[in-house]
Amino acid sequence: MKQLTTTSTDERIRLHFLDGIRGLAALYVVFCHILPHQGENLPLWISLPTKLLRYGSFSVAIFIVLSGYCLMLPVTRSQTGYIPGNLFNYFKKRARRIIPPFYAAIIFCCVLALIILTLERFTTFQWREVQYDWFSPYFSFLDVILHFLIIHNLLPGSDVYIMNIPLWSVALEWQIYFLFPLVFLPVLRRWGLLSVIAIAFLIGLTPHYLFNNYMDPSRPWFVGSFTIGMAAAEIAFSQQPQLIKLNKSLPWGKLAAIFASVAIITEWKKLGVDAWIFETFASIAAACLIIYCTKIVIERKTPPLIMRLFEHPIAIALSTFSYSLYLTHGPVETLINHWLVTLNMSPVMFAVTLYLLSVGISLIFAYLFYLAFERPFMSGFLKKRKVKDAIS
Repeated sequence: MKQLTTTSTDERIRLHFLDGIRGLAALYVVFCHILPHQGENLPLWISLPTKLLRYGSFSVAIFIVLSGYCLMLPVTRSQTGYIPGNLFNYFKKRARRIIPPFYAAIIFCCVLALIILTLERFTTFQWREVQYDWFSPYFSFLDVILHFLIIHNLLPGSDVYIMNIPLWSVALEWQIYFLFPLVFLPVLRRWGLLSVIAIAFLIGLTPHYLFNNYMDPSRPWFVGSFTIGMAAAEIAFSQQPQLIKLNKSLPWGKLAAIFASVAIITEWKKLGVDAWIFETFASIAAACLIIYCTKIVIERKTPPLIMRLFEHPIAIALSTFSYSLYLTHGPVETLINHWLVTLNMSPVMFAVTLYLLSVGISLIFAYLFYLAFERPFMSGFLKKRKVKDAIS
C-alpha cells in the first residue's frame, strides 16, 4: 500500500500510520477468531480481557475504509476526479495485488481438505466439526468454483463460506474495485460526496431490506464503508474550499472516539440493532481517526499515544504480511483447536495454549505464505518493504 501523497506545497509525506492500522487490525481479527474456542469457567485474568475481542467485524470495517481512503488518494491528488492512468492498468494492479494470494489460499484449503478426507478414508482418523470452525474440509466442487470466480459472497446462506470463512470480505472488496471507477467516481464528479455515499448504501442495503436479508453473512453494506473512506481522503487532501473548511473546523480525534463509543454500545446484542448500523458507526470512527492522524502528519505536530502505536515498528511489520495473515489464519487456528481438544487439558491451560499457538503459528505461516505467494506479485515499491526493515 503506497503511503505517499502531497500537501499543497508539494512536499512529500509518508502516512506510516495507515500501515500500522492495517497490521494491528489484522492481528485483532486473529485474536477475535480464537475467542469462540477458548472455553468456559476461566479465571477473570483470561475472561475479562478477552471480552474486548467481540468486535471482529469492526476490523473488516477498518480494512474497507482504508481501501477507500488509499484508492481515493491519487484521485484527490490529481484534482481531476479520475484515476491516474487508464482503467486497464488500474484493474491490472488490483488483480496482481489481491488475486494470486487469494487463489493460493484456496488451493491451500483444497490440499488440506484432500489430506483430511484421505486420512478419513484410509485410517481411523475422523474430522469432528466444532462450532465456529473457520475452515471445513467438507466443501463442494461448486464452492471451489465460486471462490475462484470470487463471487461466493453473492449467494444466500452461510454454507458457501465453509472452505475458509474469512475469505468472504476479499470477494466483497474485489467487487468494490469495480464499483469504484465505474460507479462511484462518475457519481462523485457529477453530484458530489454525499450522493456517492447515499448510492453506495443503497446498493449495500437493498439485499437486506428488499430481499429478506439475502446477503447478510457477507455484509454488502460495507460498500458504503468504502465510500466513507473515499470521503476521508477528500476531506484530508481536497483543495475544494468547503472541504478545507470542514477539515479545519471539526475535532476529528474527538469525533473518532464518539463514533467508536456509539459503535460499541449499539453492537450490544440485547439492543437488537441491525449489524449495518453499528458497523457503519465503526466505519465513520475509522474515517475520523484517519483524518485526525493525517492532519497531525501534515501539520508536523507531536503524534499522540495512539498514533505512536500505529507507527510502532511492530505494527508496520505486521502490515507487511497482514493480507496473508488474514487469508490463512482461519485454517491454521481451526487445526490447532481440533488438535488441542484431543489433549484433555485443564480449561486454563487449554485457553493459554490455544492463544499462544494460534497466534504464533498463524504469524509464522502467514509470513512464509507472504514470501511465497504475495510478495512476488507486489509492485516494486511494496517489494522493498521488509519486516526486518520495519523492526530495525
